[in-house]
Amino acid sequence: MADKVKELISKCLQARDMAYCPYSSFPVGAALLTTDGAIITGCNVENASYGLTVCAERTAVQRAVAEGHTHFTAIAVTCDVKDSFVGPCGACRQVLMEFGSEWTVYLTKPDGSYKESSLTELLPSAFSPAHLAKN
Repeated sequence: MADKVKELISKCLQARDMAYCPYSSFPVGAALLTTDGAIITGCNVENASYGLTVCAERTAVQRAVAEGHTHFTAIAVTCDVKDSFVGPCGACRQVLMEFGSEWTVYLTKPDGSYKESSLTELLPSAFSPAHLAKN
C-alpha cells in the first residue's frame, strides 16, 4: 500500500501543475484512488465568473464518475502552501461524502510530505445519502 500512496501523492502533485488559476494564482491538485486501484486526477479550473470555478477535488470526482468509478478509498490533495497542510474546502468535503465516509485523505505539501486524515474527521456529523433514505 505504501507504493500506492506514493503514486497517489505523485499524481496529485502532477495534477496541481495542470491547474488553470489565472485569477487566484492558487493551484490545487487532487488524485482519487478507486477501490479497483485506478487513480483519477483533477485540478482546479478557474473562471472569470468566479462562482463557476471548479475545485480540484470536484474535478477529480467528476472525471472519475464520467469514467465509471463511484467507489473510492483515498484522495490526496495539494496546493502551493509550504508551511501547513491544507484540506479540501467545505463544498468539496460534502461532494466527497456523497461517495462514502470511509476514505483516507492525504493532505500533501509541495515537497511531497503528507498528513493522513479521514473524511469523517474533516466533515464530522456530515449530511449524507443515508439521511435521504426512506424510513
